[in-house]
Amino acid sequence: MKYDYLIVGAGYAGSVFAERLATQLNKKVLIVEKRNHIAGNAYDELDEYGILVHRYGPHIFHTNSKEVFDYLSHFTEWQFYEHKVLAALNGELYPIPINRITVNKLYGKNFQTEEEVKNYFQSVREEKTIILNSEDIIVSQVGRDLFEKFFRHYTKKQWNLEPKELSPSVCGRIPVRFNDDCRYFTDTYQFMPKDGYTKMFEKMLSHKNIEVVLNTDYKKVINDIKFDKMIYTGPIDYFFDYMFGKLPYRSIRFEFRNFNQEYFQSNSVINYVEPDVDFTRVSEYKYFTNQKADSTTVSFEYSQKNGEPYYPVLTEQSKSLFKEYENETKKLRAVSFAGRLATFKYYNMDQIVAYVLKNFNNLI
Repeated sequence: MKYDYLIVGAGYAGSVFAERLATQLNKKVLIVEKRNHIAGNAYDELDEYGILVHRYGPHIFHTNSKEVFDYLSHFTEWQFYEHKVLAALNGELYPIPINRITVNKLYGKNFQTEEEVKNYFQSVREEKTIILNSEDIIVSQVGRDLFEKFFRHYTKKQWNLEPKELSPSVCGRIPVRFNDDCRYFTDTYQFMPKDGYTKMFEKMLSHKNIEVVLNTDYKKVINDIKFDKMIYTGPIDYFFDYMFGKLPYRSIRFEFRNFNQEYFQSNSVINYVEPDVDFTRVSEYKYFTNQKADSTTVSFEYSQKNGEPYYPVLTEQSKSLFKEYENETKKLRAVSFAGRLATFKYYNMDQIVAYVLKNFNNLI
C-alpha cells in the first residue's frame, strides 16, 4: 500500500497533522511510533490500583485560543480544573508563582494591595541592563533572596545547570504576581479531558485513512514503506544520525507510589525547592481527574540526564548546534519537521496544536 504521508511520532504534532490530513484532504496516512502507545508524553492510563495516572508526569491543559479549544473539543468532553502549585520550603508551603500570599507569609508582611507588592519587589530587585540568562530574569523581577529560595536550587536539580547557564526563556516562563491569585495559569480555557488524554487521541486517530504502527523505529521500516511526504516529530539529531553530535535534553525518572488513603498531600503538585531533597516535585493525580477512590497514586520526579528526552537544554552552545541541524532540513523537500523534539523548543500542549493547525493551513 502507498501512503500520501508517513508521520513519525504519535504525539500531539503527529496526531493533529494526521487527523487534519485524513479528514480535510482525504490523504492516506501512516503513523510510525517507537513507543507502545499513542498520545506521546500526554499518555495516561489506569494503574494497577485503578487510578488514572499520567505516565510522563502531570499534563495540565490550558489555553487562550478558542480555535485550539474548539478543535480538541471534537475529540473529548471536558471537566473544569484550575491548576495550583505549592512550594515546600523549611517545612512550610508557599504558592507558586510567587504572589502576595507568598511574600506576606515568607517575610511576615501584611501587604494588602498590588501596589505595595510592586513597591516591595522594586526595592529588592536587581537592575539588569541586559537580560542574559535565567538568573538575570528572576533577580531583575523579585530580587536575590526569593531567587535563592525558590528558583536556584530547584532549577539546578531540574537542569543540572545553574540558572545563569540557562537561556532566559527557561525561568522566564514562570510569571510573578502582585495579587493573591494562586492559580498557576490564568488562561481563558482551563480544563482536563473528561476521559483522559489517551481516549482523546484515540478519537483523533480513528479515521479510516489513518493507520498506526507502534513499537517501531521508523528507520527500520522506512525502506519498506511507499509514501510521498514525511512529517517527522522525533529528535532532529537522531534523524540526521547525530552527524553534528547529540543535542542535550533533560529526562525524568518517575517513581509512582500508591497509598491506601484518600489523599496523600494537600495539593495536586508540590515543588521541593530545597537542595537536600533529591526529587523535584510530587504530583497527586486524583486532583487532576477528580476521580473518587479509596486509595491514591502519586509520582515523585527525579530529573536526570539520560532517558526519554523531555526538555531541551537551551544554552548558547546547544542553540548553535541545533542551528546546524536546522540548516540541513532546508535541503530536504519532502520532509517537514514539527514538534518539540524536531524543533528543539519547549511547547505547551496548546501551542503544539496551534502550531500544527497554522502550518496545516499553510500546507494546503
